[in-house]
Amino acid sequence: MIKKNKLRYLGTVFFFLAPAFFVYFLFNVYGVAMTFYYSTLKWTGIGTSMQPIGIQNFLRLLNDPMIWHSLKNNLILVIVSISVQLPLGLTLALLLNSKIRGTKFLRTVYFMPMLLSTVATGILWSLFYDPNFGLLNFFLERVGLASLKSGWLGSEKTAMTAVLITICWQYTPLYMILMKAGLTNIPEELYESARIDGATGGKSFWYITLPLMADTIKISAVLSLVGSLKYFDLTYVMTGGGPNGATELMATYMYKKGFVEFNMGYGSAIAAFMFLVALLITSIVQYSTRRRSS
Repeated sequence: MIKKNKLRYLGTVFFFLAPAFFVYFLFNVYGVAMTFYYSTLKWTGIGTSMQPIGIQNFLRLLNDPMIWHSLKNNLILVIVSISVQLPLGLTLALLLNSKIRGTKFLRTVYFMPMLLSTVATGILWSLFYDPNFGLLNFFLERVGLASLKSGWLGSEKTAMTAVLITICWQYTPLYMILMKAGLTNIPEELYESARIDGATGGKSFWYITLPLMADTIKISAVLSLVGSLKYFDLTYVMTGGGPNGATELMATYMYKKGFVEFNMGYGSAIAAFMFLVALLITSIVQYSTRRRSS
């Protein structure tokens, strides 16, 4: 009787999980497998004219200077995302978790960048950076810093910085919400005990908040890491990877090769390379953080 109930329970669980597993395997596992398969072909992406070429796409990739340049830009994005978005998100979460007035209003204002579509955000900031009538150059001229005016998205020296600022503006609210959720799980009694013992705000943060937020920070760092390695949309909307490849990312380069130049085999090789890089770096981060925690 107990065995029958257990089988019935497992059958019910499988029945409800089956649709999710089907979607996951169809769009993730199957998609990754087909990406590696297409990377061994010479194929335009249209029709059935596929020519097997083995690992030639990967050999070409290893000798392609643009793929290493785009990987460097992705790693810069990773560093900026982790060193700017996470601390800023934690700072905003601490502010919202404090006793100041208007936290509901501030929560809405801080989260607004996440409510905008990526295309709208890209157009908005492109107008902000516009060299002729953009708000940034107008402000610099008004405060007497006209010498600093620039074509921010059209210059190889400033384009990447301008895009990184926009990305941080858009995604910091995501980490703010994650940090805020982590803060709500910290018992208030710990802070009360710290105040009784004479601990200041800085000491409470260092010895209570930060250690108990370690898991939340780790999850946020992994999300930021993976997201930065496969980032595409905002960069493509604002610069298309230009000027002269200054803001080229692996995903934008993959898109150009696969869907603009109709070289689906080489584009798939770049996508497979992105997958392997993200898997390797994420595994290293997970392993190192696990060893520290143990």
